[in-house]
Amino acid sequence: MRCTKIALLTFGAGLLAGLAAIAIEIGWLGRAASLLMALGIAALPIGMAVDWRRATKTARPAVKKRSKARTRRAAAAPRRPTRPRKPVSPNR
Repeated sequence: MRCTKIALLTFGAGLLAGLAAIAIEIGWLGRAASLLMALGIAALPIGMAVDWRRATKTARPAVKKRSKARTRRAAAAPRRPTRPRKPVSPNR
C-alpha cells in the first residue's frame, strides 16, 4: 500500500494546490496543480501493481525444516468421579 498511498497523496496535493490557485487567483499555480493531479492519477495503477507484486512476493511460505522427535507428554491426571444426581421429588 506504500506506492498507492504516495500516488493518492500526490493527487491530493495537486487538488489542494488547485483549490489554492482558484482562491488566490494565481494562474501559474493552476497549471502546476493540474500537472500534479494528472501525475497522481497516472501513478495510481502503477502503484497498485507494485504493491500487489510486493504483497504476493512476501506471502510465500517459508521452507519448513525437519523438527526433532517429539517427546511424549505425561498422561493427564484422572478426573474426580462425579457425584450421583439427587432424585427428583414427586411433589414438584
